[in-house]
This record gives sequence, C-alpha cells and structure tokens, in this order.
Amino acid sequence: MLSRTADSLYWLGRYIERAGNNARGLQVALRMASLMRGVEQRSNAWRALLIASGCEPGFRAKALEPTPEAIVRYLAADLENPSSILSCIEAARRNARAVRTALTVDMWEAVNETWSEARRTTTATFAPDNLPAFLDWVKSRTVLFNGAYADTMLRDEAWRFVRLGTMLERADNTARVLDVHHHAIADTEGDGAVAYVQWQAILRSVSALRAYHWVYHARLEPRRIAELLILRPELPRSMIACYARIEETLEGLAVSHGGRRGECHRLAGEMHARLRFGRIADIMAGGLHDFLTATIDRNVELGRQIQDFYLQA
Repeated sequence: MLSRTADSLYWLGRYIERAGNNARGLQVALRMASLMRGVEQRSNAWRALLIASGCEPGFRAKALEPTPEAIVRYLAADLENPSSILSCIEAARRNARAVRTALTVDMWEAVNETWSEARRTTTATFAPDNLPAFLDWVKSRTVLFNGAYADTMLRDEAWRFVRLGTMLERADNTARVLDVHHHAIADTEGDGAVAYVQWQAILRSVSALRAYHWVYHARLEPRRIAELLILRPELPRSMIACYARIEETLEGLAVSHGGRRGECHRLAGEMHARLRFGRIADIMAGGLHDFLTATIDRNVELGRQIQDFYLQA
C-alpha cells in the first residue's frame, strides 16, 4: 500500500474518533457545570475539558475570554481549531475522499453524509437549547462509522490503518481524561459531593459509567475507576484494551510486510506489557499523574514512530 494511502486511512480513523471524544467531553462538561455549586467549580469543569482535549494552548493563543459559550464554540465549531468537531469532520471527509476506492460503500456514506449534514450547521446549532441534540448526533455518527468499518471492511492493510488510528486516538483520550481529573482520584479528603460528580464525569467521558457498575457492583470508588480505565481489558476504551489492539494491528502489518518491524512495534509492545503486568496499587503508589503523563508522552512518540515507519512518502 502506498504510504499516502495508509496516511489518509490512519488519519481518517483518528479524526472520526476525535470528533466523538470531543462530543462526549462537551456533554460531560455541560452536565458538570449544571451540577457544580460554585462559579469557580463550574469554570474548572470547562478548563478541564480544554486540557483533556489538548486544545488549551490554542484557545489561549486566540486570547478568548474563557466563558462556557466561547469554549463550546472553540471545541465544536471553530474551523481554526484543527481539533474542533467540525474541523475533524472536514478533515475526515478530506482523507476519505483521497482513498475513496479503499473504503466500503457503507464507510464512505457514513463519512460523506456526516460531512454534508455538518455543513448545514449554523450559529443556532450551538445555542444552549440545541447543543445537546448536536452532540448526540455527532456521537451517533462516529458510532455509525466505527460500525461500518468493523462490519464491512476486509481484514487487510486498509482496515489495519483505520483501526490503528482509531485505537491510538482512543488511548490518548482515555489517558488525558483520567489525567485531567487525577486530583479527584487521589484526593480522598475533599468535598464528597464534588468528588462524586468528578468521578461520574471521568466515566461518562469514556461511556463507562454503566460498565463500572456492571464490573464492580459497587458505589464509585476512585481507585476502581482508575483500574477500570487503565487495566481492565474488557472495557473497550481502557488503555490496556487500546494498546492490545495497537500491538495486534502493528503485528498484522509487520506480517503483511514480510516481517519488517521498527521502533513503533517495540514501543507498542512495551506499552502493552507495562499495562498487562501492572497493578493499580503500584501505579497509585508511584503517582497516578506521573504515570499518565508518561503514558501520554509515549503515546505521542508511538504516533511519531508509526508516522516515520509506515506513513512517510
């Protein structure tokens, strides 16, 4: 496969996943802001969303007033923000169009129809009364695309590059969501009501609130939340589940390329092994924030190594 084709498929997967992650994050921030009592606490909920999405530097560079309305606009609709929902949909469609013949009909229709509908959004779409419906729509469209490529693509190189982009983006998002709320996991003596809202926010950001209760059959506990999102392979958005799929996908690519491997294969295997043999007690004792920050940095490096090994023209 040509590297430019692989690159478009890889980034198609990443941009679709990022749009869905941003929609979930905005839904959670809206919920947190409505439940938090103080103005400062509500402001912190929106700032946490900016940090988790990796968009805080860009937002600050535009010198915008950090109001909820400005943050919603920046994360949902600002085309100058490459990670906004509308920018991700635009970029996903551009990449899909470049590799149209590598996609199934269902995949192309999912992307193209999403793009067509997104172009019809107006300022009113992002008004407080209309925003929840828009975010639900974005989530449903990303689920539709993920289902389309999971159910209709041949398990060949094209499928592997879409899956690789999806899983790398998902792993990064889970680590960032947990890291931005690490203080709520570590602080056992804070405001109980506020902490409980933050614990729910962490789980809702990765669609895992019901999964938590199914796995643990217990009230929310911070250590178990961290364990679920980091070490439980049955949760599809957990870090260990994502890195297992990344390692598996890279191994499939290596086999299809005659066994040729590079630093990205070693790094993916190392990150997966670190989680496979990790224990939540050791992670917490060593510092959850340090662990997550190191994981985010290594995830960026893994993406760079994948780019160098497979995607450079």
